[in-house]
Amino acid sequence: MSAATQATAVVGWRAFAVARDRAIRGLRGRVLEIGAGDGANFGQLSAGVAWVGLEPSLQRRTALGENARRHGHEAAPIAAPAESIPLPDASMDSVLATTVMCSVDDQAQVLAEVARVLVPGGRLVLAEHVAAAPGTAIRTLQRLARPWTRLLDHGCDPVRDTESAVRDSALRMDASRRFLIPVLGRVQVPFVVIEATKQAGGGTSASAQEA
Repeated sequence: MSAATQATAVVGWRAFAVARDRAIRGLRGRVLEIGAGDGANFGQLSAGVAWVGLEPSLQRRTALGENARRHGHEAAPIAAPAESIPLPDASMDSVLATTVMCSVDDQAQVLAEVARVLVPGGRLVLAEHVAAAPGTAIRTLQRLARPWTRLLDHGCDPVRDTESAVRDSALRMDASRRFLIPVLGRVQVPFVVIEATKQAGGGTSASAQEA
């Protein structure tokens, strides 16, 4: 995929959701969804996708399995953290995660596992909230909120630089589209939709796009 330059972030949840859903609909073949929750993305997956879910929470996994069957996906969700995916090397065509990378324990390890299970040329799609630019008021608010979100929101860390983590991984960053989502009045939190590819040979390259 050739990346296009986007100089400024797009404001609004709808624009983010459209970009996220478009990226999800482009996934094909064997799709691993990490941190699949209760299956909110099933409606966006293309027909014919062989879905595999990874969800460490027992409570969510039960609901996820039921929702998966309603959408025609018979494989039972896997009980495992994203840092240790119990699947063979090069066994997945695509990997998907939405608002998950904020809560994993080790982003670098998760991305190493993603690269391991993807076939060469396999795709990763992430849709995540991320840290605001250093020195901004929003970044300060995120930092102040961090102890509470870590405690009350499944370990969520609002000060995560997921774009840099992908650039530093064994994946090629193809596109990173940035959005500003209003959350409290005029407070706008940055979100990104990232698309990346596992290169043949597992090499790395610089990002092709910055927001």
